[in-house]
Amino acid sequence: MADLQRTQNFSSVQEKQVSVREVLEKVYQALVEKGYNPVNQIVGYIMSGDPTYVTNYGGARTLISKVERDEILEELMKVYIEVMQSRY
Repeated sequence: MADLQRTQNFSSVQEKQVSVREVLEKVYQALVEKGYNPVNQIVGYIMSGDPTYVTNYGGARTLISKVERDEILEELMKVYIEVMQSRY
């Protein structure tokens, strides 16, 4: 029987942090593999917050739900600006 007078120590398992870029790459690939237009589906998700815009295939829906939508927009803008700057 446990000693209820002592403080118990609980260790949780830390999930591996995945970058927003990695999430988008995996979600993009899952959408392509399932035959969806990934741009339309990701925009639909960002605009509405409805995770059903993203397929469950390969855990993509769960993965994208772990990232805030504003973080996704921020990453997309960073990449867009990098591409635009590299052109000039």
